[in-house]
Amino acid sequence: MVTPVLLDHSAQAKAAAGFDKNAFAIDRKARQVRCPAGKSSAHWNPVKQHGADAIVITFSVRTCRPCPFQKQCTSSALDRRMLTLRSREPHEALVRARAEQKTETWKAKYALRAGVDGTINQALDITGMRRARYRGLPKVRLQHALSATALNVIRLDAYGTGHNQHHTRSSRLEHLAYRLTA
Repeated sequence: MVTPVLLDHSAQAKAAAGFDKNAFAIDRKARQVRCPAGKSSAHWNPVKQHGADAIVITFSVRTCRPCPFQKQCTSSALDRRMLTLRSREPHEALVRARAEQKTETWKAKYALRAGVDGTINQALDITGMRRARYRGLPKVRLQHALSATALNVIRLDAYGTGHNQHHTRSSRLEHLAYRLTA
């Protein structure tokens, strides 16, 4: 499946200034994490978060407070950095997926998927394919075939006349706002 992975939501990653999780060297065998300033973590705590295994890594206040990179590393009131990592396989898969989605080949694949998603959304909006009108697989297949044919005719007509028949939806609140301003 080609879908974007959630990005790192830490303050450092959002600001693109500072040290996000990728800047830290993780040694799982020694159960240590080394920060970009070369200091080692103080605690390695395996925990369960939202039903999944995770590891909370804490750096000592004595290490972080005098560090010249502290402002780039943490915005915590405790003046120390904490990291939460997933177990090895999910963490490495997430890092690989985030790196891959920055490549041009992934973006080209995702653009193809976006086009297919647009077609599916248009079919859902115009023909009401979300719910079958009939019972039984043969009748539902026929409904889908006729809906696809109707969608192709609508698209051919739009192409031939130069008009885009598919419009984006707007909410009732937006319609009300247009009426009030008119």
